[in-house]
Amino acid sequence: MNPENTGQVRYHLVDFDQLPGVPCPCGISQRAWADLGDYPATLHRTEITTQAKPHYHQRLTETYYILDCEPGAQIELDGKTFPVKPGMCIVIRPGCVHRGLGRMKILNFVCPKFDPSDEFVLEG
Repeated sequence: MNPENTGQVRYHLVDFDQLPGVPCPCGISQRAWADLGDYPATLHRTEITTQAKPHYHQRLTETYYILDCEPGAQIELDGKTFPVKPGMCIVIRPGCVHRGLGRMKILNFVCPKFDPSDEFVLEG
């Protein structure tokens, strides 16, 4: 069968500049592909602020790709800190308490799809 004649859309475009920003424990996130029922993940462009709060997920795996960050920025993972720089990628598995330290811009690939009920912020 010629796929050009099936009538199925086999691609989806997103312009993050057109997506609304949503407050999150990290700062502000723009979330793509939540509306695609047959796609198993979401992709977020997130501005991490200096007020990022430690949090974790019970089911979600997040993959951070650092687009940009201020000098000295770090990621905190289960109480340990690691320096970050543009071009780095970090897999954060369920249960890992995490937050960014310092301003940064990331792409966050979330699988399965982001679910706000699976976000647990630690206070203090």
